[in-house]
Amino acid sequence: MNKASLIAEAMRLPREERLQLVEDLWTSVIDDEQWLPTPDQLAEARRRLEEHRRDPSTAIPVERILARLHSRFG
Repeated sequence: MNKASLIAEAMRLPREERLQLVEDLWTSVIDDEQWLPTPDQLAEARRRLEEHRRDPSTAIPVERILARLHSRFG
């Protein structure tokens, strides 16, 4: 079964069952320990957050980031 047919089949489920399916899928993703950030990644995220808190003007607006991504990757 390919992704499109799987989605089509899931869309035939009642709303509550679709919500349960989403929850089950999400749980399967977050339970995968490879998904978790490493201690180094967490430390870098905390460092960046502190840097932003000290000087919020260093933040780049999301619109600019999205424009860069779009121009680079289409």
